[in-house]
Amino acid sequence: MTLKILCLSNGHGEDAIASQILQELEKYPLPPELAALPIVGEGQAYSTVAGLSIIGPRQKMPSGGFIYMDGKEFWRDVRGGLLRVIFAQLKALKYWISYETNLDHQVVVLAVGDIVPLLFAWLSGVPYVFLGTAKSEYIIQDKTKQFPPKSLVERFLLWSGSVYFPWERWLMSREKCRAVLTRDDLTAEILRKKFIRAYYVGNPMMDGVELNNRMQSMHSSDAHMLKMPDQLTITLLPGSRSPEAYANWEIIIQAVTGLLEAFPQKKFLFLGAIAPNLDLESFSTLLNSFHWQAEPEIKNYSQRSILQLPTDDFQPTVFSREGNIYFPERFISQNRNASMILSQQAFPEFVHQGDLAIAMAGTATEQFVGLGKPAIAIPGNGPQFTSTFAETQSRLLGISLIVVKHPREVANVVKSLLENSDKWHLIAKNGIGRMGKSGAAQRIADFLIHLNWV
Repeated sequence: MTLKILCLSNGHGEDAIASQILQELEKYPLPPELAALPIVGEGQAYSTVAGLSIIGPRQKMPSGGFIYMDGKEFWRDVRGGLLRVIFAQLKALKYWISYETNLDHQVVVLAVGDIVPLLFAWLSGVPYVFLGTAKSEYIIQDKTKQFPPKSLVERFLLWSGSVYFPWERWLMSREKCRAVLTRDDLTAEILRKKFIRAYYVGNPMMDGVELNNRMQSMHSSDAHMLKMPDQLTITLLPGSRSPEAYANWEIIIQAVTGLLEAFPQKKFLFLGAIAPNLDLESFSTLLNSFHWQAEPEIKNYSQRSILQLPTDDFQPTVFSREGNIYFPERFISQNRNASMILSQQAFPEFVHQGDLAIAMAGTATEQFVGLGKPAIAIPGNGPQFTSTFAETQSRLLGISLIVVKHPREVANVVKSLLENSDKWHLIAKNGIGRMGKSGAAQRIADFLIHLNWV
């Protein structure tokens, strides 16, 4: 009987994680047939999976997939047609499963994200596995103690004994739920105490920052710039959602300005990792208003014969015909002790090269910390990166994420880090422990292939 796996996910980050797992499943000698239903958004991340079919209607929602974070965003999505789309998707899901089952296929579901795909999986009526990416026990407790509750919701979660609500655990404990895959070992341990078949085989978020051999193809002047001695390299992560990322960028540049004033003699390199879906010129324009100047030498690069390659999350910005990577958006500060490179396609290079990060992002911040490095967070006006989000993320990531209230406080944190080498070692150990090692997508694929679905 042919195994057919339907993947359910609800947001761009969840789609990307799911697509990594599906790509690994495609590598098997006798791979399962694959399909996907992106519940929120257009599911563009699934375009990387060659043999995949998409079922059901798709529609981009105003929240971008953060309906579980903010009541206002939820109602924006409702007004944008969320309920109509969900009912249409459920109808398509039922029809598709009935059709494939009649073809004598072994149809199963992989639900990636939060309670929304988990509920869809249960409603499907077929065996399912849930990969929980949105929650971790580290939000309410660590391995030694519970955190003081910040709200009635947290108080209830602590009372119930898990970061997952009772109704979520009910869906996880159904007979059709063959396994729950968690993002860390602590969450799996707590769920097992609730008699749920929970396992931790790795966090696929860390698969998105592998370098492979890309640094070797970098143009020599750019590679040299990234490795200058006595230089502090700081990765800037403004987030990926418009228009919030543009407002976050201004806050981050205020922090950068404070750093340059606090360390007038120190050499800095700032690496701005800008999401491909955003307008790069808006970020450059703001730098100009803060008196950063485009480096004259880079203008020569733009005059060379270059080949623009198709853009995706893991392609470099620009290749020359000789195959070298260039960073065409490069700036220098007014007092010339700091340089800045902006790129929309060099995220893996930028997170690996950064000594620390100034971060106002979700997944990108977690990936940076997972490499064993400290990140400094500044809450913005949202809708995603608010003070509440930053507080939750700091619990999730522990000492690796330092939250400040104002951009000007970043300089003091950097000074403290530079004076405390022991803290760097603790942060490195903590970050790797919280996020795990790369290769999780392949391990999850193995788990799915060898699972007894019957």
